[in-house]
Amino acid sequence: MTQPVIDKGRLKVCLQSIGLDNWLDSLLPLIDQRMSASNHGDYERWAQIVHSLTRNDASVVGTRELLLQLSPWRKGPFDIAGTHIDTEWRSDLKWQRLQNKISPLSGKNVLDVGCGNGYYALQMRQAGARTVIGVEPTLLYVMQFLAINVFEKDSGIVILPVRLQELPLPARKFDTTFSMGVLYHQCSPIDHLKDLRQTLRPDGQLVLETIYLPGDKAFAATPKDRYARMRNVWMLPTLAELAIWLERSGYRDVEVIDLSMTTTDEQRTTEWMPFESLSEALDPADATRTIEGWPAPHRVVVTATSP
Repeated sequence: MTQPVIDKGRLKVCLQSIGLDNWLDSLLPLIDQRMSASNHGDYERWAQIVHSLTRNDASVVGTRELLLQLSPWRKGPFDIAGTHIDTEWRSDLKWQRLQNKISPLSGKNVLDVGCGNGYYALQMRQAGARTVIGVEPTLLYVMQFLAINVFEKDSGIVILPVRLQELPLPARKFDTTFSMGVLYHQCSPIDHLKDLRQTLRPDGQLVLETIYLPGDKAFAATPKDRYARMRNVWMLPTLAELAIWLERSGYRDVEVIDLSMTTTDEQRTTEWMPFESLSEALDPADATRTIEGWPAPHRVVVTATSP
């Protein structure tokens, strides 16, 4: 079986075009280690699915069944080879809310941190981005992108199975860096913001999407155990506190470009993500609260400029 791996030739071309040739020496061993059965027990099974799609020997029905075997699908939706992938998140709604409020991506080099299966990276390319480098530590999502890209054939996107902290920073080469739905999973949000700044060229734009707490005062709170059934939520700021974090991390021109509340129309259980979703995370008697008693997810998209 030919193992699906990150196309190292494509990676080299993409990094060279951005001026990040020096990343190769540290990234290539990480890629080899992460894209392996020794790293994840399901890797061989996922690899076989991608290989079957690559051989193009599946009918439309067969393609659908193969893609279903890569569940759960979180970000999307996708329409692939006659198959509609109805993902947990209607990520298209989030993209619609921000796409016309950020700096134009045409001809830009973009870093997408916590990029998942590449849904937003594909939207960035459609918006004209020259190159999109995604970083995503969850191997299943990397494999989902490889499966999708069998059909998309987009040579301008490379998704790496690494964390932001594993990139050789500083590397101030990107015109725009996205961090969407990542900040509240960081035990040190200030470090995350500083690492993001080290990826941006001078006057580059950060696009940050995160959960915030309602309230006018500047403060942040940490759930004792879970938030909306999620264990890995560390710190939730108010908008005023988030602005302070960004300014103290060295950014300027901080601007809120979108506020929304996540609804069960936007995040829900589907055939492609059959596990509990937002509806199970909300108080059944009061949908404005989580099951633990916290405010239900309020989301903000903020842009900021790197010095």
